[in-house]
Amino acid sequence: MKCRKILVWLTSCLAIIALILVGAGFYFFNVACVPGQKNFISKNTNSVKKSDPLYKEKKWYFDTKKQKWYIDSASGNYRLDANYIPDGHSKKTAIILHGYMNNKDTVGSYATLFHKLGYNTLQPDARSHGESQGKYIGYGWVEKADVKKWINDVIKKTHPHQIVIFGVSMGAATAMMTSGEHLPKQVKAVIEDCGYSNVKDEIEHEAQDLYNMPAVPRFPLVEILSGINKAKVGYFLGEGSSVKQLNKNHRPMLFIHGAKDTFVPTRMVYENYRATRGEKELWIVPGAKHAKSFATHPQAYEHHVAQFLKKYVK
Repeated sequence: MKCRKILVWLTSCLAIIALILVGAGFYFFNVACVPGQKNFISKNTNSVKKSDPLYKEKKWYFDTKKQKWYIDSASGNYRLDANYIPDGHSKKTAIILHGYMNNKDTVGSYATLFHKLGYNTLQPDARSHGESQGKYIGYGWVEKADVKKWINDVIKKTHPHQIVIFGVSMGAATAMMTSGEHLPKQVKAVIEDCGYSNVKDEIEHEAQDLYNMPAVPRFPLVEILSGINKAKVGYFLGEGSSVKQLNKNHRPMLFIHGAKDTFVPTRMVYENYRATRGEKELWIVPGAKHAKSFATHPQAYEHHVAQFLKKYVK
């Protein structure tokens, strides 16, 4: 009788723990995958401070006339939005991908940089971000198929000779994941700035290093989150690998990462760098935190990007 009571008590405790973990998993999943429209903050010239080291670049972007482009997502469920800025008769186009919970306007300074280098630019809002529709964020693994559609749309509308894919943070991971896909011959090079090596590794890093979550409940929580992601988004978190995609890439790549990046740890760039099969360059930016390399060293950043592209995009 006593053993039965203990067994019932243990079973109840385990059930409560399981419910807490599942609830926590759903909570973190909803935080991670909340539709971007709820967090979209429209920015304009007036919101950019003159003390910003990229003030001129951002002001140019917000003051410049833009074309609105739309496509349906690769899954066909959502309408995706983008800004396109032509550069005269240039036959070179840069597709610029923003980071997690950001939008096309937050990478405006990079659009300015590429225009200075003679490129047309396309800045898409990733699904569930900005003005693009969507229910869940795919951390780049799902979005890589959308980027392929944007590439084909650019080719169809402008007939460019050469395309460069550029991304920051989640956009950088998306760029690396896209690099392993079968892409049109017009895609000549890829530049990634502070992208993670694997979705699951990045989420575990955030849970451990940023939120000081111990192994328990971190491990079961991430596994639960991975299972929910599979059910909702279509893949287990560990499958979302930049490294595996880079193993299939043979295009030239420039890897940029801040030396003081604690959000996407700098160690991840070395794994990414080793994985790619094409020509490659690596720049660890002194003193730069996450996604702050351009703002920390604007002139050096422009120089590295320009010199890299000069070799592979004519």
